[in-house]
Amino acid sequence: MKALFVNGSPRKNWNTVKMLESAMKGACDAGAETELVHLYDYNFKGCISCLACKLKNSKVKGSGLCLFKDALTPVLEKALSSDVIVMGTPIYFSYPTGMLRSFIERLVFPVMSYSNDKNGNRIRWIDKKFYTATIYTMNAPKDIANIIGYDKIIEIHSSALAAVMGYTENLCAYNTLQFNDYSRYEANMFNGNAKAKYKEEHFPEDLQKAYELGKRLVEKAKS
Repeated sequence: MKALFVNGSPRKNWNTVKMLESAMKGACDAGAETELVHLYDYNFKGCISCLACKLKNSKVKGSGLCLFKDALTPVLEKALSSDVIVMGTPIYFSYPTGMLRSFIERLVFPVMSYSNDKNGNRIRWIDKKFYTATIYTMNAPKDIANIIGYDKIIEIHSSALAAVMGYTENLCAYNTLQFNDYSRYEANMFNGNAKAKYKEEHFPEDLQKAYELGKRLVEKAKS
C-alpha cells in the first residue's frame, strides 16, 4: 500500500506542508508506505496538448502515464503506482498554485479517453481506482472564502478528480497565518496578532483533521 503526498506550495515548512505531514502520519499509522514530493523542486510543464494520450491504441493505455517526458515524469510514475494520492496547495488569487494545476493536468488528463463504453461510461486507460484528496490552505476565513467563491472552485476541482481517478475528498484550513511578523509587510488589512491567535487555537484541529484524512484514505484503499 503506497501513499504519495504532493506539495504544491513553494514553502517547505509552512501551513500546507504541515497539513501534508500530518496526513502522512495518519497514512503511515494505517500501514501505508509514504513519500512526500515538493513540486517546486522540479522544472516541468503542464499539459502541452500533444494529445498522444487520446490516440487510438495509444501507448498510454494500461499505464495512464503522460507521454511527454520531463522532470515531472518520475513523480507521475510514483503517483500512478500509488494507491493514495494527497495533494496540498495554498490558494493564490482564488485558485490552487500553478504548479499543482500543471501536475494535475499531467496526471489526470492521460488517464481518461474521449470515448464512452456501451453503457455510456467514460473509458479510462488504466484499470485502477485511486483514493485522492486535496488539502487547501488559505488566508481567507471560511465565510469570506465562500463569498469569494472558493467553495465553487473547489467543488469543480473535486468533481473532475472523482470522475477520473475514482474517489476524492477535500480538506480546507481557513484563515491561516501568512507571515510570522505582519509588521514587516504592507498588509494592514490584516490583524497579525488576531491571525496568530486564531492559528494557535484552530490549526491543531486542522492538523488532526489532516491526520484523520490520511488514515481514512488508506483504510478505504485497503477495503
